Amino acid sequence: MFRRTSLAIAVISSGLVSFSSVADTSHSTSQKATRAITHAPIGVMGDHTHSKGEFMLSYRMMSMEMSGNIQGSDSISNDSIATTVANPYANPPMSPPTVRVVPQDMSTQMHMFGFMYAPTDDITLMAMINYLDKDMTLTTYQGGMGTNVLGNFDTASSGLADSKLAMLYRLFDSSNHKLHANIGWIIPTGSEEETAEVLTPMNMRMTMRLPYGMQLSSGSHQGELGLTYNGFAHNISWGAQALYTSTLNENDQDYEVGDKLQLTAWSAYAVSDSLSTSARLKYTHTGDISGADMMIMAPVTTANPANYGGDMLELAIGVNTVVAGQHRLAFEYQIPLSQDANGVQMEMDSMWTVGYQVAF
Repeated sequence: MFRRTSLAIAVISSGLVSFSSVADTSHSTSQKATRAITHAPIGVMGDHTHSKGEFMLSYRMMSMEMSGNIQGSDSISNDSIATTVANPYANPPMSPPTVRVVPQDMSTQMHMFGFMYAPTDDITLMAMINYLDKDMTLTTYQGGMGTNVLGNFDTASSGLADSKLAMLYRLFDSSNHKLHANIGWIIPTGSEEETAEVLTPMNMRMTMRLPYGMQLSSGSHQGELGLTYNGFAHNISWGAQALYTSTLNENDQDYEVGDKLQLTAWSAYAVSDSLSTSARLKYTHTGDISGADMMIMAPVTTANPANYGGDMLELAIGVNTVVAGQHRLAFEYQIPLSQDANGVQMEMDSMWTVGYQVAF
């Protein structure tokens, strides 16, 4: 795990519309929204700038499914986790020597509400509010050893997540090539103290603080820096983005989430002026968690800070439509091509994103 990511691996990626639309050969809102191909994939955030005086409102929903577990890049069975993966909080007989609670599947839905405004031609301001809904099913094994299963239980958390303020600064703008800088501040407006009732290996039901992955916030302020490029030629567009997110402070629970490097590139084809398709590759490197919340000490893989972060390469395909000039509806579906997790983690199955925007 790397606390401050210095490795950058370039990858090609494609997808659908982000919350915003890429600048076209003209800076007017009406012409920007005329052709679907002028929009970047919906899975790409902060992909474009606006001209002075322009506004944009957006909404998108993301839904991710996870199931099963991997150790590094290899699958690992429930029984193997329960009998061989060490519990860092072992204190027999109260806390067993190995992990005895194993995640089975998890679903995450995020609702994202965005606003953009350009006070000048070179500066576009962006604000985003997020709402999260998480559900996880886990299996509890009996006692401190063996493979006897006590049963399954569910945990859930939902509410306001972290918010974001950002500035996009235009660096280069021609009819076919555009480049801007991304500068963002992620604000910990969500909760990192969510609790739920769990089934313990001693066959007891008790309320505990949920592990890190089920919390709604990092609890820390984070800074984000990046570059975004867009290119256009006839019925084809392409682009790339690099974003680096770094935690700025330890949160009130005495830990920091890992820094994140995201590299993505895409290409899109115009089926017609109002319809385009896209393909995207995305590479993500995330560091593990530094420090620990002393209220999260359960014998489950998700309670171990070392079981967070790693490397992932994803493929996404998307569709983008423009209706009545200024309204855009987009969809993207993505799957992992490879996953290399720190420690033992749940495996991502798929994610889809749908988004709507209106510019004026």
